[in-house]
Amino acid sequence: MDLDTWRALPAAQQPDWPDRGELDKVVAELGGLPPLVFAGECDQLKEQLAAVARGEAFVLQGGDCAETFSGATADNVRQKLKTLLQMAIVLTYAGRVPVVKIGRVAGQFAKPRSKGTETRGGVELPAYRGDMVNGFDFTPEARRPDPWRLLKAYHSSAVTLNLARAFTKGGYADLRQVHAWNQDFVGESPAGRRYEQLAREIDQALAFMRACGADPEEFHTVEFYSSHEALILDYDQALTRIDSRTGLPYDVSAHMVWIGERTRQLDGAHVEFFSKIRNPIGVKLGPTTTPDEALALIDKLNPGNEAGRLTFITRMGAAKIREHLPALVKEVTATGARVAWICDPMHGNTFEAPSGHKTRRVDDVLDEVAGFFEVHRSLGTHPGGIHIEFTGDDVTECVGGGHEIGETDLATRYETACDPRLNRSQSLDLAFRVAELYRG
Repeated sequence: MDLDTWRALPAAQQPDWPDRGELDKVVAELGGLPPLVFAGECDQLKEQLAAVARGEAFVLQGGDCAETFSGATADNVRQKLKTLLQMAIVLTYAGRVPVVKIGRVAGQFAKPRSKGTETRGGVELPAYRGDMVNGFDFTPEARRPDPWRLLKAYHSSAVTLNLARAFTKGGYADLRQVHAWNQDFVGESPAGRRYEQLAREIDQALAFMRACGADPEEFHTVEFYSSHEALILDYDQALTRIDSRTGLPYDVSAHMVWIGERTRQLDGAHVEFFSKIRNPIGVKLGPTTTPDEALALIDKLNPGNEAGRLTFITRMGAAKIREHLPALVKEVTATGARVAWICDPMHGNTFEAPSGHKTRRVDDVLDEVAGFFEVHRSLGTHPGGIHIEFTGDDVTECVGGGHEIGETDLATRYETACDPRLNRSQSLDLAFRVAELYRG
């Protein structure tokens, strides 16, 4: 199979590499490195996403807006994982369905930008496109795209995956321990006290299991998958391998990769590349997406109508989801297409605070998720999951939440490399609210 066909097509959001020769050297080196994930693991995730498409499971996908190389530390990875696991337990109990846990980790190092350059004080430099491409500092040296950063992204991803595997298999993810963390949240947080009833129910269920002598392996370890937006095509193609079992190509940089709202052109390079790999894949759909475009994407990316292969991640904005989502879901469902539907309530709700910080209101995030559930409930379809940008740290990047963060508080701990993330408390608040929605 020719994996290079995308090169003949327009590729949006690619860096303007100053030296193609250096890029070729990096790509050659990446091509010889071991896979970060295995094709069999990708197929396992695909099976779980097929259950989501059938209405038998729920996806919790989340992590940093843009990972940084300096963030690949044990503490950072552990805190993100801890928060994701806490959210997952609440959703598993409330929804009575398995929760598929997917991190925006180990590869989320590149970001699309609305403008190719940034101007400060009359100085114009290339925009920051993520640590995989250039540096955050506003200097000509830092902002110059450097292909050797692709190699650093690979090694940083390997470190992150190694840590995640160790934590999820080594006892840290034990169900009872994670529940104890949730009890702390409920006891300490103004938002958490709303959820005492649910926390108590989980406690009683665990006590009942313990009394029965039930102690399954699933209580002590979890399956955790990696994902990122496959934006820089040279990187993802360099990490595409032919699976020895099937002879088919898999992008082994992550278990799942997705196409962004800015790069989903039907005649573009990203859709072409994704049509060749066998991973489970996602496509972000904004409010301008027409049903015809969604159906054309299905024809191109999942012509065999394989369940678990294609996930639509909708990012409409709280004010638009109830208006724009119904037609998409209705027409796609009418064709018999087997896709999973996930809500990204972050990207359609960004605004600039008077201080100049990009931020999001927690209430808008919650409202978009509520709208997502309302639409699916009204159509008799399955609200298959949420896709959020969050961190396990107590940052002040989104306004609102149980520990109220105002617009004047944003500068206190505004640490994101790109878009604003929910902090730990806001993320857990969201999980409990989604649990309430799931219960109907």
